[in-house]
Amino acid sequence: MLILVRDQPRSVGEIASHFEITQQAVSQHLRVLKDAGLVAVRAQGQRRLYVIRPEGLEGLEAFLRELWPASLDRLRQAVESDDEG
Repeated sequence: MLILVRDQPRSVGEIASHFEITQQAVSQHLRVLKDAGLVAVRAQGQRRLYVIRPEGLEGLEAFLRELWPASLDRLRQAVESDDEG
């Protein structure tokens, strides 16, 4: 879901079309992401559009770095080496 709203705001229906779960289940997941500060919601007419909150992801990244600093560095190095090759 985060990848879907990373590049452009999307409605629940647009997001739900990518999954084999109900629109209600997608709404519940989006509510959790919103409560966690990872997505924001904005109204556009009758629709509610979800968009990623980069500052929320920065906070998540900092939290994960605190939990697993060495593992995240190894993961970053592996990803960067894959990008180069």
